[in-house]
Amino acid sequence: MPAPTPQPTAQPYRSVLYVPADNARAVQKARALNADAVVLDLEDAVHPDAKAAARTAATQALRGGFGCPVMLRLNGLDSPHFQADLEAALLSAPAGIVLPKAEDARAVRELHLGVPLWLMIETPLGVLRAPELAAVPGVAGLMVGANDLHLALHARRTPDRAALAYTLGAVLLAARAAGVTALDAVYNDLHDLQGLERECVQARDLGYDGKTLIHPAQVDVANRAFGVTEEEAQAARDLLATWDAAGAGVVTHQGRMIEDLHARQARDTLARHAREQRTA
Repeated sequence: MPAPTPQPTAQPYRSVLYVPADNARAVQKARALNADAVVLDLEDAVHPDAKAAARTAATQALRGGFGCPVMLRLNGLDSPHFQADLEAALLSAPAGIVLPKAEDARAVRELHLGVPLWLMIETPLGVLRAPELAAVPGVAGLMVGANDLHLALHARRTPDRAALAYTLGAVLLAARAAGVTALDAVYNDLHDLQGLERECVQARDLGYDGKTLIHPAQVDVANRAFGVTEEEAQAARDLLATWDAAGAGVVTHQGRMIEDLHARQARDTLARHAREQRTA
């Protein structure tokens, strides 16, 4: 069976912000941000003693509404909190369920109950199984979890992210083969916006759709880096004008040869630009 052709999503995911579900002030602030999506976190950002309170707070927050899609990150499948988290998610109808440390395609398949699933790829086994995980019906996207991966790989952190080179490529390939969204990992230094921008540009160059974030100050940086600029949109319009005037075949545009694939790429760029303008 041929692999599905990746299609641009109707909703941009340039910036996906994690917010601790039990932090009422952070949740309220997130409502006014320009993030493309928010993830109410019941896992790492919540102290074990506060899990139940965070679950209740997340349910209430989801009922209040946001200006963007809101997902819910559950505790892992092996956590004693998982079942209660899942029940809360099904009752509150988030835009998606984020599952940490996804490794088992069968378990993910059994979990799909009509809510889009977003799988965190943050273990070596998860990376190796990324293609089968991405192909499970109901999976909407893959999210790289770099912190756990660095620990599991015994890797050093470097500005070029050399230790994650294989992971970033493998997760992206799995997502594209399955036609789902690919999101880059969080950037931990809250004060280093230049470093964040460097990682965003690197991920965008690779082909990622957006980046997961941990602080409101990071949202605008990610939106710019993963968004389509006016210059890029105009270049796409110019290319299509040349292509449409020629009709078909191989055409010269501004000194270089273009063909149908370049026209399709330009149309995708303009579609992304239009979506971003609608959500701005």
